[in-house]
Amino acid sequence: MWQQHDLERLQKRLSYTFRSPDLLKQALTHRSAKGAHNERLEFLGDSILGFVIAARLYHLFEKGSEGHLTRLRAHLVREKTLAELANEIEVGNVLKLGGGELKSGGYRRASILSDAMEAILGAIYLDGGMESAQRVILGLYDERMKSLTLDQATKDPKTQLQEWLQSRKQELPIYDVTKTEGQEHNRTYWVSCETRDGQQKTEAKGSSRRKAEQAAAEKMLSLLLGEK
Repeated sequence: MWQQHDLERLQKRLSYTFRSPDLLKQALTHRSAKGAHNERLEFLGDSILGFVIAARLYHLFEKGSEGHLTRLRAHLVREKTLAELANEIEVGNVLKLGGGELKSGGYRRASILSDAMEAILGAIYLDGGMESAQRVILGLYDERMKSLTLDQATKDPKTQLQEWLQSRKQELPIYDVTKTEGQEHNRTYWVSCETRDGQQKTEAKGSSRRKAEQAAAEKMLSLLLGEK
């Protein structure tokens, strides 16, 4: 399935060479494919990533409050950012997917890319230890960390929308799950966000209800602010 030069190229972009290439292969294997897949590695990588980013932010922003640091961490470890990192090092080109996911373009899907990115970090930890995982993570995030400011510690879209409406003495919006698709372990949610007067309505999807609600709220806020 994998060409050796493809795996070598990915390791070069990670600035890390695996002692056990099988760990990397497992990290690149989606649950829809046969064989050992990356779910457990994803779980591990998620925890390691969160810790490394939290520690870096703690030292980087000595005057940052818990709220500021929490929001910055959430921004850096969210699905969208992880998918961007995966695209930058071309993880999608070496993913192993089942037939259905392959046909539907799963190698471009943000949820699959972000999960694979976390799994790769988990695999690096198992292969080379915490120091190696930390070095790779900080290397991947170097440019983003350099441009980071406390001003970017913005509140999440749902909170921003809530405060915008309340400042205008308007009621909070209604969120409703309009559709779900996929099996329980790999479900996609469609959520609508509608103003109480029924004048404005947006819809968005996500790999969890929370993510779909945040995306729908972000669309609603842009709509109300007259942004395209």
